[in-house]
Amino acid sequence: MDDIYGVPAAFSCSPRAGGNSDHAAECFRSGIRQAGGKCRLYFLRHFNIHPCLGCHRCLQDPHGDCFLTDMDQSAPLFQVLLSAPLLFISAPIYFYHLPAQFKAWIDRSQSYYLRREKKDQALLELPQRPAVINLVAGRKQGKKLFDGAMLTLKYFLWTFNFAIQDQFSFRGLDAPEDLQADHDAVESLTIAGTHAWKALHPATRPY
Repeated sequence: MDDIYGVPAAFSCSPRAGGNSDHAAECFRSGIRQAGGKCRLYFLRHFNIHPCLGCHRCLQDPHGDCFLTDMDQSAPLFQVLLSAPLLFISAPIYFYHLPAQFKAWIDRSQSYYLRREKKDQALLELPQRPAVINLVAGRKQGKKLFDGAMLTLKYFLWTFNFAIQDQFSFRGLDAPEDLQADHDAVESLTIAGTHAWKALHPATRPY
């Protein structure tokens, strides 16, 4: 599958380096590696992403492209979404939603969303692929603490034919080392990586 669709991708979408979102992505990647697989880790903060301007120029472009594509580094990130057979996304919760840069990237997918709505064959023919989501909140309370982020992620990923297969939501983890110090969280995320890889590459069973 790697030769056709590329390598599984893990995104840490926090603006803070070395924090809980980074550690979660590293745990998931470690689980894939322990299963004998490969996974590329991307730190979203390393990429320059311009926000959507709502100008609808992509509707006028013959290919449906956003005119900002040549001005920032969003294109290689979207290419990952088009090619990865498995996706892991880790992000903190800021004011009951996702951080600004991550939301800017999501908004920039509008041109792809419009192309899919217009029955773009390249998008319609993408195989359905699994996504695993990890959200971390410093806040301990809030019945709908993760709801807004999850709804946004569901439809962001739909554009690229990813279906959310599993979700991890951690509360009360604020300091950079909190998740790393939580043995159960580390173990759960590592196991999730292992299981996700094995689901992509099931062992041959004897008849």
